[in-house]
Amino acid sequence: MPTFPTEPGAVAPAAFRRALAELAGGVVVVTATGPDGEPVGLTATSVCSVSLEPPLVLACIGGGSTTGEAIRTSGRFALNFLAEDQRSLANRFAVSAVDKFAGLASLAGESGLPLLEGCLAACECEVERTVEAGDHAVFIGRVVAVRAGGGRGAPLLWFRRGYGRLLPHADGDGNG
Repeated sequence: MPTFPTEPGAVAPAAFRRALAELAGGVVVVTATGPDGEPVGLTATSVCSVSLEPPLVLACIGGGSTTGEAIRTSGRFALNFLAEDQRSLANRFAVSAVDKFAGLASLAGESGLPLLEGCLAACECEVERTVEAGDHAVFIGRVVAVRAGGGRGAPLLWFRRGYGRLLPHADGDGNG
């Protein structure tokens, strides 16, 4: 049985990264509008639901990102849930680039936030609270509008530092 360190900071970053690689996550592109009115975005897997009543989600964004700063300034963000066939979008938004939206099909959501076309679903959010946590900001957002794609395929997953696949259940009804 492994032992666990008890001192704060005793976990090496590389060991922590290896452990977290065992946690599968859905791939999401977080979008917002910058102060100049231009759309910005980044790829994230640290996104989850928080509450049904009221409808709340959270997104963890690394400090110093253009998208994080746009969310702080505007108080709004959108979550675009990627489908399995959208790896190129995930890769595009995972790197620093001047204009990640150049030549890309997008549309304005109900609240005017940039949404990516072809995603499984999207949530438009207003920031309820921001929590500073280590080198990230946790944005808790109230969902003000949703867009669902009607089950257009499987989700894009991130697992063990690469894209993974969701395998169908043996009985075919999703109940294992």
